Order: sequence, then C-alpha cells, then structure tokens
Amino acid sequence: MASRSMFPCLTVFFCVISILAPLTAGQLDYSYYERACPSLPRIVRWNVWAALRDDSRIAASLLRLHFHDCFVNGCDGSVLLDDMNDFKGEKNAAPNRNSARGYEVIDIIKADLERACPSTVSCVDILTLAAREVVVMSGGPFWPVLLGRRDGLTASEKAANEQLPSPFEPLDKIAAKFTDKGLDLKDVVVLSGAHTIGFAQCFTFKRRLFNYQDSGKPDPNLDSSMLSNLQSTCPEDGSNTKITPLDIQSVNRFDNAYYRNLMNNSGLLESDQALMSNSQTADIVKSYSLYPYLFYRDFAASMVKLGNVGVLTGQTGQIRKVCGSVN
Repeated sequence: MASRSMFPCLTVFFCVISILAPLTAGQLDYSYYERACPSLPRIVRWNVWAALRDDSRIAASLLRLHFHDCFVNGCDGSVLLDDMNDFKGEKNAAPNRNSARGYEVIDIIKADLERACPSTVSCVDILTLAAREVVVMSGGPFWPVLLGRRDGLTASEKAANEQLPSPFEPLDKIAAKFTDKGLDLKDVVVLSGAHTIGFAQCFTFKRRLFNYQDSGKPDPNLDSSMLSNLQSTCPEDGSNTKITPLDIQSVNRFDNAYYRNLMNNSGLLESDQALMSNSQTADIVKSYSLYPYLFYRDFAASMVKLGNVGVLTGQTGQIRKVCGSVN
C-alpha cells in the first residue's frame, strides 16, 4: 500500500509493540492471564460483539467509559463502582450522569469470567480490553493490551467533576488536564479522534448554535449548513438531551473523517473545533485528515499510554467479584 510506505512500521500492531515494549518490564504483562484464564480474550470478544450487534452506540460508550475511568485517579475501575456508605461514586458525577453507558456489558463479561476463572480477572482489565475490541470491531486499529491491573477500593464523584475534560473548556485547560495524567498535546488531538464514533446530547453544543459566548449569535467557526441542521435538531427552546452524531460522515465507523470535519469547520463540540485554533494541534489534525494510517498508528499508541495511567498492581487494590462494589 502506497500510504504505508510513508511510515517506518508495517502494521499498527508491530509499530505499537516497538514504541511501547519497555512497558513490559513492569508488573503488567501481555500474557498475564494466559494460564490463569485462557478463555479471557474469547469471553470479552464474544460479549462485546453481542452488545455491538444489539446496540451500535455501545462502541463509543465503552470507549468513553474506559477514558472516564483512567482519567479519574488512574485506570482502576472506579467508574464502575456504585455509591457506597463511605464514598459517592463517579456514576452520578456531572460528566457521567445520564450519559455514561455500557456498565451492563462489563457486568455480563465479569459474570462469565467469574464462572470460567473465579476471582482472577479485574474489572479494569475487562474494561480496557473491551475498549480495544469496540475500536477494532468498528473498523479501527488493533493494539496489544498490557494486563494485570487491579481494581481500586474507592471512587470519587468530586474527582470526576474536577479531573475529566469538559467540552466547554478551552484547549489550554484540556491540555493541562492531559498533562496531569502524563499525556501530552499530541495525545489530546489523537484521543479526541475517538469522536469519530458516538453521539452528543444537545446541551453539550447548543450554546454554539444560538448565543455563542453571550454574543447573541451562533459560533462563527461553525459551518453554515451544519449550523442550520443542528438548529433544526436542537431548537433553542427544545430538548437538551436529544442526541446527534459526533461525526455525521461515518456515524458508526472508526476512521479519520473526524479530522476532515475539523478541517471543514464541522466539528460538533466546541472543544473539538478548538483543535484548529492552535497551530501545533491544527498541523496534527491536517496530517490525520490526509493519512488515516498515521491516525490509526498514533491512536493505538495513545490508547496504550492512557491504559497505563495510575494503574494498581501487585498487592494494591483487589480483584472485585462484582464490578459495581468492592469485595
């Protein structure tokens, strides 16, 4: 393939292996469950496929759930916990309330794994694997997942409200939140590409349609034809919870159309289109809009980085028997 010859790696898989091989020196390992639970890949893959067959939106939901887990005090399965006597969980934090989905898919996978290999596979590893599977099944890249994370013992609604990036925040604040997690500006652009699938509720972008920054006018950076369509879908006095695709060009396919949308001023969220307001991020957007393989390679690498933020290993944490509660 002509486009592949532009890059040093022949496949996404081998490219990510070469970039991130040193991570295997830690307590996470690609074959962590190989002997203890050899049926893990099959059980995760089957249940994710079944969920996606019944609900095409579940791909974006599980990917988002993984992101929201890792971004709040690290990848520890805290986003899966229900409220307990000693803490308020993250499910009802503002970024998750009435929008986070996919919990039942993780619960089904966990139940199957408890029958196959009890008290062995952590909920956070299940979520990490499920996020990879939905990307692959939606047409995106494959990447190897390091395993051996352990589940956290607590969750924090306050931390979720404070640490998760918001579509209403300026790019510099979003970038600062990524930096706090050991991620960089390139990761902001790369991981924002997950918005090639999924939907957003009207309230997340409505202010762009009618009263942008209290101007009484729409966002001037929004494509005029897209503006008209969105105003019809989300009228000023209408529902705030109605949904519309983040990427109208390829709603359920994981591809680089998201970046082409940004080049055409057709990013749905203000935080998406803001990537064109910075010369460094705009250059990356342009590259990904032209070279899908470059996006796939970098997305895989950034997902590996994300999946290793603040992990618990060894004797810290636990292996939950039920993902919604500590043992």
